[in-house]
Amino acid sequence: MTRKYAIGVDYGTESGRALLVDVATGEEIATHVTPYPHGVIDEKLPGTGQMLEHDWALQHPDDYLEVLRRSVPAVVREAGIDPADVIGVGIDFTACTMLPVDETLQPLCFDERYAANPHSWVKLWKHHAAQDEANRLNAVAAERGERFLPRYGGKISSEWMFAKIWQILNEAPEIYERTDLFLEATDWVIAQMTGNALRNSCTAGYKSIWHKDEGYPSPEFLSALDPRLANLTATKLRGEIVPLGTKAGGLKPEMAAQMGLRPGTAVAVGNVDAHAAVPGVGVVTPGKLVMAMGTSICHMLLGTEEKTVEGMCGVVEDGIIPGYYGYEAGQSAVGDIFAWYVEQCVPAYVEKAAQEEGISVHEWLERRAAAYKPGQTGLLALDWWNGNRSVLVDADLTGLIVGLTLSTKPEEIYRTLLEATAFGTRKIVDAFHMNGVEVQELYACGGLPQRNRLLMQIYADVTGREIKIAASTQTPALGAAMFGAVAAGGAAGGYDSIVEAAQRMGRVREETFKPIPEHVAVYDKLYEEYTRLHDHFGRGGNDVMKRLKVLKEEASAQAH
Repeated sequence: MTRKYAIGVDYGTESGRALLVDVATGEEIATHVTPYPHGVIDEKLPGTGQMLEHDWALQHPDDYLEVLRRSVPAVVREAGIDPADVIGVGIDFTACTMLPVDETLQPLCFDERYAANPHSWVKLWKHHAAQDEANRLNAVAAERGERFLPRYGGKISSEWMFAKIWQILNEAPEIYERTDLFLEATDWVIAQMTGNALRNSCTAGYKSIWHKDEGYPSPEFLSALDPRLANLTATKLRGEIVPLGTKAGGLKPEMAAQMGLRPGTAVAVGNVDAHAAVPGVGVVTPGKLVMAMGTSICHMLLGTEEKTVEGMCGVVEDGIIPGYYGYEAGQSAVGDIFAWYVEQCVPAYVEKAAQEEGISVHEWLERRAAAYKPGQTGLLALDWWNGNRSVLVDADLTGLIVGLTLSTKPEEIYRTLLEATAFGTRKIVDAFHMNGVEVQELYACGGLPQRNRLLMQIYADVTGREIKIAASTQTPALGAAMFGAVAAGGAAGGYDSIVEAAQRMGRVREETFKPIPEHVAVYDKLYEEYTRLHDHFGRGGNDVMKRLKVLKEEASAQAH
């Protein structure tokens, strides 16, 4: 019997990758990465050179299509297979990454009349410039006692769809007026492939305040925000919302030609990167927290009922695995913090030493940091270098390190930053567990768990739970490929449910990380101190971080 394949395309923050997998076994046959030609646009607009303000993060929509044009043909070539044996394609994306399009689904930034306006471009997930709108939205929702608010931990994020749309309306009403649809980038890419603009239940539920039974927030609520938003959901957010694994359509001939695949190949509706990773590690039942660890962490968990948990990013029925409530929480900087430290703060002698040893600066620091016992550095940090996503949901919080002395070494600070992110994860685990959504074990996937053993041991010690590591180095892409196989269906050689696909295609490594009891005891004490700092600076005890941010903005405005 001929082997059948599915392709998963994982769209990250800096690049997109395609993964070709054997549908019967989940074996990964070929992979290819395309760095985005324009990268993250956070300083100035391409072409015009127009400078962007603080907290902006944009992308170029054609970069996403470039991934399809380059990486998909590359994996088919590398594997040496017949394109006819590729039965399905699935994609996953960072979210909420959104863009305004016209009636033909063309991004407004492709129109030369609007290209100089930054609001016509893709707003990447980490665009935080809509915080004012998010603050107002949360205040109005709380005043009105809106039922949707507790489902999102009591706060809607500035990263999500409504805050970003409202910012466009406030700062560029002409772009808002011209927009036919505001789409998640994942849904836009699927529309480019199939010609069908469908919205997937995952991004709609987690990022656009949509509920399976109740729909979007009411026109009355939107009107209370701004009368101009009253008809938003019926007009610019219109469109059918379908469950994950649904077939969006077949590949259009022109896209098939560019991707080197057969026209009509089944394409699954879009998905979120972290959420696609859950079946990728074979998790399709409750009690198992999956951490998609990279520049940030997304924490996902399945439950059998809808519970309210402080600071969760959302609970969505069928949002991750059909038949369960999918819970999400997250930390908005993890790998980003370690990268910041290595790039901005490490002294020249460390770089030189790493070079002489033939290893990266990260590895050099990790090896030396591993020699320390918990508590030995005398340091403690708050992991808020990019704000706090869970449980405080506050993008205006900033980082903090306590205990620095004249004898503090670079590797001690590095270890402390690793520990800080682990404490942030424990805060999330505790919030779920104490609100009746059980967390028995942790699963980790993404770049960090594959590379940093010290980090994973610290996470096991801090959370007091065993951690299983994904066998795949690209779990979201594997999960996306699984959904592609489900879109193709059993009759075509795929699967009729994601549970079936996960049982056959999802894998974890044999080696796990188990908590070391004497480490757990020390980290429990440090966690108490972390919690005191967390609550003091994060719950209004001292708003110095926010006051500093205001002073910074005022001074920057004067400087310009």
